[in-house]
Amino acid sequence: MKRALSDAAARGVPLRVITTTYMGATERGALDRLIREYGAEVHVSYETRRTRLHAKAWLFKRNTGFDTAYVGSSNLSAPALLDGLEWNVRLSTHATPQLLRKFEATFAQYWNDPSFEPYDPDRDAQRLDEAIAVAGGRRAASGQVISVSGLQVRPFPYQAEMLEALQTEREVHDRHRNLVVAATGTGKTVVAALDYRHLCDTLGSGSSRPSLLFVAHRKEILAQSQRTFREVLGDGSFGELWVDGRRPRDWRHVFASIQSLSTGDLRRMPADAFDVVIIDEFHHAAAPSYERLLKHFHPRELVGLTATPERTDGLDVRSYFGGHISVEMRLWEALEAELLSPFHYFVIADNTDLTQLSWRRGAYDTAELDHLYTGNEARARLILEQVRDLIDNRLGMRAIGFCVGVGHAEWMADVFTRAGIPAKAVAGNISMAEREKALSDLRERRINAIFAVDMFNEGIDLPDIDTVLFLRPTESATVFLQQLGRGLRRTHDKAVLTALDFVGHQRKEFRFDQRFRAITGSSTARLRHDIEEGFPYLPSGCQIVLDRTSQERVLESLRRQIGGRWNEVVAELRRIGDVPLETFLEESEIDLVDVVGKTGRSWTRARREAGFALPVPGPHEAALLKRTRVFVHVDDPLRADAYRRLLADNSWRYADLAEADRRWARMLYFSLWPGQNAWPSYEAGFAALTAEPAVRAEIMALIDRGAARAQHRTRTLDGPLAATGLRSHARYSREELAAALDYATLDRTPNVLRQGVFYAADFTTDALLVTLQKSEQDYSPTTMYRDYAISPELFHWESQAQTRIASPTGQRYLRQRVDGNHILLFTRQTKSWDFGGGAPYMLLGEADYVEHRGEKPLAITWHLRRPMPADEFRLASVAAS
Repeated sequence: MKRALSDAAARGVPLRVITTTYMGATERGALDRLIREYGAEVHVSYETRRTRLHAKAWLFKRNTGFDTAYVGSSNLSAPALLDGLEWNVRLSTHATPQLLRKFEATFAQYWNDPSFEPYDPDRDAQRLDEAIAVAGGRRAASGQVISVSGLQVRPFPYQAEMLEALQTEREVHDRHRNLVVAATGTGKTVVAALDYRHLCDTLGSGSSRPSLLFVAHRKEILAQSQRTFREVLGDGSFGELWVDGRRPRDWRHVFASIQSLSTGDLRRMPADAFDVVIIDEFHHAAAPSYERLLKHFHPRELVGLTATPERTDGLDVRSYFGGHISVEMRLWEALEAELLSPFHYFVIADNTDLTQLSWRRGAYDTAELDHLYTGNEARARLILEQVRDLIDNRLGMRAIGFCVGVGHAEWMADVFTRAGIPAKAVAGNISMAEREKALSDLRERRINAIFAVDMFNEGIDLPDIDTVLFLRPTESATVFLQQLGRGLRRTHDKAVLTALDFVGHQRKEFRFDQRFRAITGSSTARLRHDIEEGFPYLPSGCQIVLDRTSQERVLESLRRQIGGRWNEVVAELRRIGDVPLETFLEESEIDLVDVVGKTGRSWTRARREAGFALPVPGPHEAALLKRTRVFVHVDDPLRADAYRRLLADNSWRYADLAEADRRWARMLYFSLWPGQNAWPSYEAGFAALTAEPAVRAEIMALIDRGAARAQHRTRTLDGPLAATGLRSHARYSREELAAALDYATLDRTPNVLRQGVFYAADFTTDALLVTLQKSEQDYSPTTMYRDYAISPELFHWESQAQTRIASPTGQRYLRQRVDGNHILLFTRQTKSWDFGGGAPYMLLGEADYVEHRGEKPLAITWHLRRPMPADEFRLASVAAS
C-alpha cells in the first residue's frame, strides 16, 4: 500500500484512522509511519476493559460523490491483505447508500468520542507501548495508564448519565440525600469521586474542598476508594484512612470503616463535621452501627451507593431517602455498556393452568401455587427436558432456580438429583452453616443447582451463576430483574447467562409487558412488534426466545394491556380511597398510562366511577378530558408554575395578562385545542376551561407529577429567544413549541404543521423537529439514519429532500452564523408514544452551522451551544440505534 498512500499524500488527500489497543495487536510503528510519512490523523482508544472497536472497515470518498467502502475481516496487515482467507463486502453510494451513510455516521461518532484520543508519536509513544503490552498480556499494568485500572478522570458515557442525574436531583428537586443503585462492576466509587469533584465547585470555598466522610466495611474497599478519589482529583495526598488502628490527623477528608466509627465516640464529633458523607454498600445501612451513624451526622450532601436496595431481613434502605432512588442504572444500559454478562432468555410454555388460582393484591395465592407445582411430574419432566436441550454441560453449570415455597424448592432439588444433576434446596428453614455449605458446593461444582425461596438472600448473588430457572410466576418487574441479576455478573469463564422461564396459562391480571419492558427498555406499544420480530434491537450477545405457545400467550396479554385495565384501575381506586393521583399510583403500582394513556380515560372519570364526589361536569368536560394526557411530559419548573397559576386562578382575562403570561396561555390553549375553529378567541376558550374545575384539577395533578420527575436541568435560552419561555433540555409538544415561537395562531393552528421544519419569522428562527427512530411505515429505508448525534456537541441533520443550496431556505441554513439567524433543534425518539398522539420533543437548544455536504437534501452538521444530556446523546448516537 506504500505507493497508494504516497500518491494520496502527494495529492493532499486527508487520511483519518481510528484504532484501539484491544488485544494488544496494534503496532505503534505502523501508526507512526502513517502519521509521519503519509500525513494521517490517528485516534486511539486506550480502553482495555471493554471491546470498544474490533471492526475492520475502509471508506474512500470521491469528489464525484460515488464513495466506496469495504467492510469485513481484513486487518491492515500483510497476512490479511496478501494470503489470508478473509471475507469482505464492497459497498457504494450508488448500490447501498443507506449502509454507506451508516458507516460514515458511525465513524464520525467514534472520531468525535473523547475516548478515542488523538495520537502524537512524539508525545504518546510510551503510553501506547504500555497499553498495547498490557492488553496483549505481555506486561502487568504499571498504573501509568489510568484506564488500565478502570479509573478515568473523564467518566464513561453511562457514568456521565449517573452524574447528571445526581445534579438534577440537587438542583431541580432540592434533594440532598441521594441513593445510587447500580450493578457491581459499574464503577459506583468512580461516580462518587467524580460527583465529589463537582461538589468541590458548588460547596467548596476558594481552594478549600468540602469536608468528606467515606464509609465502607472493609479496609481493602477504603484503600481502593481513596486511590480512586486521588486519581480523579489529581491529588496524590488526598484523604486519610481511619481503619485497623490508623487514625486521621486533619479530619477533613476521612475514609473510615464502620467498625472504627462504631468504636469511636461519635458524640464528640459535631453533627455537621462533614459536608459530604458517602456510604458504600448502603444496603447494610439498617444495621445498628449504620443507624447510629446516619442519625448522628447531618451533612449537606448524603450519598448512598448500593447494588441492591433490599436487605435479607426485608428492610428497604430507600426509607432513608424518602422512598426514592435518585440514580438507577437500567439493565439494558448496563448490557449496552458491556458491564454485565449477555443473556439468552427462553420463555417456555409449561402447560399449567393458573387461571383458576386466587389473585390477591396483585399476586397469585402462594399456597395455591405451591400446591400446583409441588409434585407435578409432567412439569418437572418438561423442565429437565429443556435443561438438557439448552444447557450443553449440565454437570458444569451453576444454576439457581426460584421456587414458590420450601416444599416446591425441596421437590425440585430432589427431581434434579434423581435425574443425575446434583442439587440442594436453600430456604429459611435451614441453618446458616447449611446455607453456606450449599453455596460453597455450587461454587466448586459439587452440586449444579440451588433451588431458592428467599430471593433477597445476598449470599446467593454468586458471580459464577450461569443459569437461572424461573419456576414460578414473578408478578413484579423489580423482583424479576433482581432474580435475573443473580446471574449477570461478568466472570472470565462465563460467556453468557442462560435463563429459562416456565410459564403457564395466566390469569388476565398477570402482566408480561412489565418484565419485557424492564429488560429491553421498549414501550408497551412497541413490545408487540419486538416480540413478533424476535427482538431485533437487543444489546449485542443477548437473545429472547419465546416458543410458539408462550408467544401467543404473551401477545394475548399485551393486547389486553394495550386494550385496557380500566376495571382494575377503578377497583383499586375504590379500595384505596379518594387519594391524590400520585398516592394512588404509588400504592396500587398501576402505571399512569393505564389511567390517562388512552382517549376516553382520565383520572376524573376513574374517581367518578369509583363513587367519589366531584364537581358537576360542564358541557366541555368530556372533550377536554381527552386532552389532559398531553400535559404528562411537562418537566421544567418555569412552565409548570405558569400553567399552575393559570389553572388555579379563574379570575384572569387573557387581554389583561403580561406578554410572558400570554405566551404561556397560548401554549396551554393550543395543547387543549390544537385544531382550527375551536373558539373565536382565546378568551372564549379559557372561559370554557374555567367552567370545568375537575379538568383543571386533573391537569394540575399531571403537571405536578411530571415536574417532580424531571430528569434534566433545564436552562433559559439566550438573547431574544429568552422571550419564548422555551428552555433547553425540556420536553415540549408540537403545539407548545409552535405557540412559544408565535408560529401558532387562531388562524394557523398547530395541527396544520405536518413537516419536520418551520420558520418562525418573528424570532428569525428555524425550528428543526427530528424523530430519531424512524419506523418503516412512516419513513423510507433510505432516510432511516439521516439524523443522528455525532458527539454531545455535534449533530448531523438532513433537510427536506427538495432543499437546494441556492434556495432561500438553504441559504438561511448555510448563512446562519453570518446573518445572525437562530436554529433550534428538537429531538424525540419515536413518532408516537404510550400516551397516544405525537410524542413530545426535547429542545436540545440553539445550534450553529459547521459544514454541509450535497443538496436535495442538504446534509448539515450543527454545533450545539449546550451539550446534549448524556442519556439523550446515547439514544441519538448511531452506534446506540
